[in-house]
Amino acid sequence: MSYGAAFRSRIESDEILVAPGVHDPLSARIAEQVGFESVAMTGNGTSVSRIGRPDVGVMTLTEMVENATYIQETVDVPVISDADNGFGNAVNVKRTVREFASAGVAAIHIEDQTFPKRCGFVEGKRVISLEEAVGKVRAAAAARDEHAPEMVIIARTDARGAADGSLEEAIDRVNAYCEAGADVAFVQGAEDVAELEHVAESVDFPTLYNCSGGSPIVPIERAETLGYDIVMFPRMSTLPTIEILFERYGRLHETGMDGWRETKASFETVPVESYDEFAGVPAVLEWEDEYLPDL
Repeated sequence: MSYGAAFRSRIESDEILVAPGVHDPLSARIAEQVGFESVAMTGNGTSVSRIGRPDVGVMTLTEMVENATYIQETVDVPVISDADNGFGNAVNVKRTVREFASAGVAAIHIEDQTFPKRCGFVEGKRVISLEEAVGKVRAAAAARDEHAPEMVIIARTDARGAADGSLEEAIDRVNAYCEAGADVAFVQGAEDVAELEHVAESVDFPTLYNCSGGSPIVPIERAETLGYDIVMFPRMSTLPTIEILFERYGRLHETGMDGWRETKASFETVPVESYDEFAGVPAVLEWEDEYLPDL
C-alpha cells in the first residue's frame, strides 16, 4: 500500500489524525518513534532550517521537494508536505504535483496566495481570484490522477487573513476547491473557536485544523468532535529545537566542558539504546556483512 493510500484510509476513519510538524529527517524519525501515524513537513521550519530565511516564498520547489524526499525516505508513516502556493500558476502546479509525487509523499497542501506568498500568520497576505485558484486546483488534481492517484491534495485558503477577507469567503473557496478535485479542505486563519466550529459545520468535505501561531486552541478531542479529520502542529519541531539549542549552546559557551558533559549526560534520558542505534548504524553494519567482501 502506498503512503497516499494509507493516508486516505486513515482520514476516512472516525478517529482524527494527529500530524506533528517536522522540519527534517531527524525530527521526523523522532515523531515516528514516539508513535505518530503521520508527520507534516512544515514549510516555515523547512525555510528557516535549510536556507536560514523566513517563510516568505523564497524557498524553491526543488528545495522543498528535496526535503520532503529525505523525510519520506526516513520514516515509514505518511508525510504531509507543504507545497506553498504551487510555485506559480496552474501550469507550474502540474509540475509541482508531479515532483512531490516522485518524492512519494502521501499528501501536499497548496494555498491560494499570490506570489510571493507569506507564512499564514504573517500580515499582508493576498489571495488570487477564485477563478484562478479553482483552475490551479483542477490542474493539481489532474496531475495527481496522472502521476500518483492515491496522493491526497489538501486545498488551503488564506482568504480569512487577507485584506477585507471574510470567513464566509474562505468557506466558499474551500468548498469550491474540493468540488474541483481537492480531497481535503484547509481554512487558514480562523480567529476564534466559534470560527473553527463554523468551518467544520459549513464545509462539505474532510477538513484540516492547523494548530500553530495565532490559531485558536481547542483540545484534539474537541476538534474531532467538531468533525475535523486532521490536526497539524507545524511548529512542534522548530520551536523546541530553537529553545534547546539556545540553552545548550549557551551552557557550552559559558562553562566549556561542563556544558558538554551536561549535554552528553542528558542524552541518556531518551528512549534509545545509543546515538548510533538511533542513527541507524546497526543496519549499515548488517549490510556490510552481507554485501562487502571479507578483508
